[in-house]
Amino acid sequence: MNQSAEPIVEGIVALLPRLRRFARTITRNRSDADDLVQVAVERALLRAAQWQPGSRLDSWLFRIMKNAWIDEVRTRIRRDRLFAPEEAGEHVGVAHTQRQIDAMAVQQAMQRLNEEQRMVVGLVLVEGLAYKEAAAVLEIPVGTVTSRLARARETLQAVLVDSGQEPA
Repeated sequence: MNQSAEPIVEGIVALLPRLRRFARTITRNRSDADDLVQVAVERALLRAAQWQPGSRLDSWLFRIMKNAWIDEVRTRIRRDRLFAPEEAGEHVGVAHTQRQIDAMAVQQAMQRLNEEQRMVVGLVLVEGLAYKEAAAVLEIPVGTVTSRLARARETLQAVLVDSGQEPA
């Protein structure tokens, strides 16, 4: 391995849990998320020379991931394919604790968000990026991030209140 590539590889390895979490947020499917992380890491490694040292590696990788997901969605639309989520029957017959029930309620509420809102929620609320950083990743104005996040929070709160869950 090239010595100049070592810091970026180490950074990517350290970011893998966050990349997986963001991928699960936007894809809503474990297998798709794993595939998306793999594609994003591969693209990042192939384009390592394009990363600007001193800039945020996580923002750069989230942008790559977002663009890879957009490419995948467009490809699926062209192929007119439908993928059934495996999570639908994941816990059949298993007694749930309240924490699992709450997590499922939040996942179901997230399903109600459109893709743009899920991406903003994933970057800002889950990954902790600042609005400005999320705007850069998504290539949209900060005001758009703010409005999408506000609408997403309203939707999540309404869905969770209707389902009997306490909003966070």
